[in-house]
Amino acid sequence: MGHSRHEKADSHRRIVKVAARKMRESGTEGPGVAEIMKAAGLTHGGFYKHFDSRDDLVAEAVEAATAEGLEGFEEATEGAADPLAAFVDRYLSPGHRDDPGSGCAVVALGADAARADDRVRAVYRAQVERYIAELEELMGGGADVRRRAIAAVTSMVGALLVARAVDDADLSDEILGEVRASLRSPASRRRAARPSRSR
Repeated sequence: MGHSRHEKADSHRRIVKVAARKMRESGTEGPGVAEIMKAAGLTHGGFYKHFDSRDDLVAEAVEAATAEGLEGFEEATEGAADPLAAFVDRYLSPGHRDDPGSGCAVVALGADAARADDRVRAVYRAQVERYIAELEELMGGGADVRRRAIAAVTSMVGALLVARAVDDADLSDEILGEVRASLRSPASRRRAARPSRSR
């Protein structure tokens, strides 16, 4: 009995993980239940052993996607000489742009969240607030730190969205690079602009 519950919990986590990736790649309306279950190595008929409805799966997948989204950024900033620059560089990197399935759910699911039910919208809002709080901390305070953090988060999300959408690789790289440069801390901007000295 315990073994069966353990297997069911493992299957449930696998379904949610697959759904979280697929929904970041193609939106919450994109992947069907059959596609998700097949990718998770399970039968379509087993879906209702885990979820009451597709909406329940969507809500859990969005929760999982937002939780996964911040993990990589925390790793990037830990121990960095300039944590703000590390966060911005990681978020606006070509690697993040090119892998939406494991990237930020805020940019991947923004349009869907606006039309979603209250549970999904609450999860989405909470993730936006976490990003703002993270940027406030990395920016080091100040009277207008929340305003600057909100501007930074929305600039990064917008830049990544546009960089993924344009059909010109050079323009996409340019968008990421220019927004990265505009958001890095003044100290890191000075370091980046300083010419390297060859010995």
